[in-house]
This record gives sequence, C-alpha cells and structure tokens, in this order.
Amino acid sequence: MMIEAIPTAFIFFAAAALILILPKGLARNIVMLGTPILSAVLVWNTGLGNFAQIPFFGFELEFMRLDKLSRIFVLIFCLAAFLGNLFAWHLRDSLQQVAALAYAGSAIGAAQAGDMITLFFYWEGTAIASVFLIWARGTAGAYATGMRYLIIQIASGVILIAGVAVFFAETGTITFDKMELASLGTWLIFISFGMKCAFPLLHNWLQDSYPAATITGTVILSAFTTKLAVYALARGFAGTEILIYIGTVMTLFPIFFAEIENDLRRVLAYSLNNQLGFMVVGVGIGTEMALNGTASHAFAHILYKALLFMSVGAVMFRTGTSKASELGGLYRTMPLTAVFCLIGAASISAFPLFSGFVTKSLTLTAVAEEHKLIIWLCLVFASAGVLSHSGIKIPFFTFFAHDSGMRPKEAPRHMLWAMGITAFLCIAIGVYPDPLYALLPYDLDYHPYTMDHVVAQLQLLFFALLAFAVIFRAGLHPPEIRAVNMDSDVIYRKFTPSVMRYLAFVVAALFRGVTGMINRSAARLVHRLHHSHGPDGSRAASWPAGAMVMSIAALLGLALLVIFFS
Repeated sequence: MMIEAIPTAFIFFAAAALILILPKGLARNIVMLGTPILSAVLVWNTGLGNFAQIPFFGFELEFMRLDKLSRIFVLIFCLAAFLGNLFAWHLRDSLQQVAALAYAGSAIGAAQAGDMITLFFYWEGTAIASVFLIWARGTAGAYATGMRYLIIQIASGVILIAGVAVFFAETGTITFDKMELASLGTWLIFISFGMKCAFPLLHNWLQDSYPAATITGTVILSAFTTKLAVYALARGFAGTEILIYIGTVMTLFPIFFAEIENDLRRVLAYSLNNQLGFMVVGVGIGTEMALNGTASHAFAHILYKALLFMSVGAVMFRTGTSKASELGGLYRTMPLTAVFCLIGAASISAFPLFSGFVTKSLTLTAVAEEHKLIIWLCLVFASAGVLSHSGIKIPFFTFFAHDSGMRPKEAPRHMLWAMGITAFLCIAIGVYPDPLYALLPYDLDYHPYTMDHVVAQLQLLFFALLAFAVIFRAGLHPPEIRAVNMDSDVIYRKFTPSVMRYLAFVVAALFRGVTGMINRSAARLVHRLHHSHGPDGSRAASWPAGAMVMSIAALLGLALLVIFFS
C-alpha cells in the first residue's frame, strides 16, 4: 500500500502513541507540528477516490474517501491542528498532547469515512478524546462539565448507531451519502448530527464545555466537533428544508445571550453557535452555491474563531481571567495580541478584505437566489449582531473599554506566531479568495468584490457600529458584571432535577403509605389468628388433646386408603 493511501487518521493515532514514549520538550513539539503538515501534504498528493477498503463482519468499510467535499474539511482540520499545537507549544502535559492528536485524527477520520459504521467509530473517538481537554484543567467544575459533555457526545453516538442499524434494515446499505429525511433511521441519524452541531435546545453543551477547558484546549475544541457535524449534514442531508429554519434560529438566539455574557470565552462560544447557523442554512438550501458557501464559511470560520479564542486565551494566560468586567486597557502592554484580536473581529464581522466577507456572502447570495426574503433578512440581522458581540465586544472590553490597572506582559512568542499565521490567513483569504474557491466542492463563478456588495456590507457594518456607539454612550448597553446567565440548560440542570426530586418524594410517600397499610393489615391478621388459634385461643381451648389425636389418626387412615387404591 502506498503511504498516500494510509488513512490520515492513522497517522495522527500513531503520532499520539509516539508522544507517550518521547521525552517532553522539543522532540514532542516537532511531532505535534509535523503530523498535521505531513498529513496535509499526503492528502493533497493522494488525489480523489476511495482508498483503504476493509471487510468487517460482512460489511465493506471505507476508511478513506476523498472527494472535493471531504478534502476541504480534511485540509482545514490539518491546518487547525497545526495552529492549535503551535499555540500550545509551551505545554509539557502528555494528556493534552495525546488528546489533541487523537481528537484531530478522529475528526479527520470521520470526514474521510465512506460508510456509517466507520463514521460511528470516529464519531465516538472525537467525544472520548476531546473530553480530556476539559478534564485537563484539573478543577472540580471542569470534571463535572466534562461529564456532562461526555454524556451528550456519547448519547449522540448511541443515537447514530441506532439510526444506522434501522437504516440498514430499511435499505440494506450503510454507505454514507445523501439521505432523505423520511424514515425512523434517517431521523435518528439526523438528530445525532444535530446534537453535535448544537441545534437549538441541544446547544448548551457547547457554552458549558468550551469555556471550561484549558486555555489551549478551548482553541482546539473550537475547530473540530461542530464543523464535523456540519460536514456530516452537508454529506447526508443537503437540501433538507427543515435545516433552513433550524439554521436561521441558530443565527439569531445566541446574539442576545452573547450580549449579556461576561465571560468572553462564553461569548465566543455563543458566537460559534451563531456562525454554525449560517452553515446549516447553506446545507438546508442545498444548491451548489449554498454548499460552496457552507464549506468555505466552515474553512474561514475555523481560522478566525481560533484566532479570537487564541487572543482571549493569551489574555487569560497572562492575567488569569477572561471576564470582561475584570479586563480593559490591555492594549498598552499586549499590543500585538490586540491587533490579532481586531483582525479576528474584522474577519468574523465580514469586513471587506477579510475572510468572512468572501465566504459568508456565498450563503447569503444562495438564499437570495432562492427568493427566501424572510430568511435573508434574518441572516442580515444576525450579521449585524455578530459585529456587536464578537466584532466589537471582544476586543473593546478586553483591550480598550477602560483601564483595569493590569499591565501583563505580551503573549509568549509561540502564541504570537500562532496568532500571526492565523491572522495572515484571514487577511490573505479576504484579499485573494480564489485559492479557497478552487478547493470548494463545486465549480464556482463568483466575484465578491462588486460595488453593490461592498457598499451594502459597509453600510450594514457602519450603521451597526453607530448603533453600538449610541447605545454604549447612552448607558443602555448591558453592563459587564459578574453573573450567571441561565440558558435552556436550566431544563436539565435545574428544572429536570427538581422535577425528579419531587417525583421521588411523591413515589417515596406512596411507597411508605402502601407498605405501611400492608404491614398494618398483616399485623391485624396475625393478631386475629393468634387470638383464635393461639395457645390461649378459643379454638385451641375447645379442642381437647384426645380429639386432636383422633383427627390426625383419621387423616392418616384416609391417606393410607388413597395410597392403597391408587
């Protein structure tokens, strides 16, 4: 077998095993950075096709399917792994290093899976590997959060394999390709993908877990799980109309939570949810333009979201906090981090000459071409909301809003390199998007830098900036205060336990009542029997010993007669 045909995930798994026997330090870091580079080169040189087909209990498993849709996701996953590992260069923690490689490898393996059994194995691999990036923080809160995260992710896998089993019974195939949402099997698979994609009411694991991870773990987590789910939806459910409405809701509701959130890493987690909505809408539209928009936006989003998490993570690394109420004025001593954060903010806000401008517009154009005016207006509103909570709030309250009195040192050099490379890519894609467009699943004849598009986007952004300035100066902007904001997680973290405790109280009371009644009835029965048949009972007193002997003799005689005649 040629080395190019080795499943890319296996390279990451081998590197993770190698990490365990290498001494901590430079050798490990070389492996951490070299693995995604080698993998990307091999994927690029392999070409398109199906490789590494292995028989498994009567099934033909495809461990490496490369087409234009899977290739762009595999390449960005490799790039994200490289940047995340560079950002984590200072780590000497074997647990996080192995988990990072295994996590990235599982996500890449899932993106290359040609069948749904292989997809399931990698699907669960991403859950098991990624939870250690949360537990590595070493706090009681992180352990509890990791357990909640693991339950959701494992449940997604259980629902997936159940759906695959039903789908196989219905169709006789396990090929991972486009499906119609018209049977129990496909609905189960759809729900499984939705859980990992953080659909509304299934989303709180994201805001719960990502901010609870380590500083570097959050950067790595932001790249893989949800984008793998987007890929799975694009592969399996392109053109499914319900996704248009689900995605639209996803773009809208996180805006309000992000505006009132004080923890900047949670703000970015809500923002991530918002950006996923644009991708899900693209999958729901299902046209070539829309699917190109989903793939390109996922590519750009991984970069600028990682850049924002890196900049907030670098601040947290130096100050020990990511709370907006405790930060401010850090541009004085962390100017490069501030610049990189502004580049990430401009990219996510879709300013011209930045990556978000040339990718998000594909989805908006696809929606407009389908004449879905309400959806288009909602996405435009969501775009303005992104500018407010991620484009303005993150850099403003971290670096400029007021002087917190903190004077931390600039971020470590390797973090600056990671942020610098990511920032360069955000600008390069925005200035010259053609190389990215060439990687997209379908041939694309699209030019983002038209006069009407540039002017319309600048109008939207500048009026959103003006609105923020007026609201902030008028004192109407939600203050940055220490608080706990309840989301729909109140259902399973507060409401459901309360209901369960109440039901347990009612059931226990009923059990005590029933058992008490049974015990009292049995006691009365025993008392009556004792009164009538006990040593001092009326029946015992009225039967002399001789009569009892005669009765027993008669019964014995009757038994002997029955035995004799039988």
